[in-house]
Amino acid sequence: MTLPVFLVLALPSGESFVLDGPEGRHAATVKRLRVDEELVLSDGSGTQVRCVVVAVERDALSLRVAERWTEPEPSPRVVLAQALVKGDRGELAVELATEAGVDEVVPWRAARCVAKWEDGPRGDKALGRWRSTVREAAKQARRARVPSVDHPVTTAQLAQRVSSAALTLVLHESAAERLSDVPLPETGDVLLVVGPEGGISPDELDALRSSGARVVRLGPTVLRASTAGAVALGAIGVLTARW
Repeated sequence: MTLPVFLVLALPSGESFVLDGPEGRHAATVKRLRVDEELVLSDGSGTQVRCVVVAVERDALSLRVAERWTEPEPSPRVVLAQALVKGDRGELAVELATEAGVDEVVPWRAARCVAKWEDGPRGDKALGRWRSTVREAAKQARRARVPSVDHPVTTAQLAQRVSSAALTLVLHESAAERLSDVPLPETGDVLLVVGPEGGISPDELDALRSSGARVVRLGPTVLRASTAGAVALGAIGVLTARW
């Protein structure tokens, strides 16, 4: 079984470290780690430190550093442009995508989105929930890197990102081309676009196509907006060297 991962702002520079605060409390009282057990500290950007517990307090652990290493970034990277989804299905979408290995999440204000992230406190709160969900999912999956979650973009802004990606795949049930038939790049970013429950509008498809995107389908069934990204990530993982 892989070791539990705890996220810290700064990794230990020496041979000892005290894990306290919320992560230390979770390790001591929820995980109930004991002396001589091991855990991994991560800064969320690829570097990890394996540590041995040398003392346990009520809400903190004293640790001895045993090993350090840095996980290379996956290649190609996968960036998920996820249309805003109403309710907790948006959080489910980014949770599943994080577990499946996404490297970056871009919330997309598609035309047919029921959910609206307006600028201001409410939009900031919704963005914060996605970021918190991604962070916890990365810990659960024992990931060395926590995916970034950008500020929401419009369709015009998303189309601009298409030109900078090595490949952009727009998932759509009407597409004749299958994802499995598309040659995938070995490096660079694969931008994966998932529309809202109401679908991607014809104008949006035209705008993304005009910018260089390829419209593809996953298979014979229609997936929910909350699950399509994770399924596509699994396919990309198998079809490239990511997995």
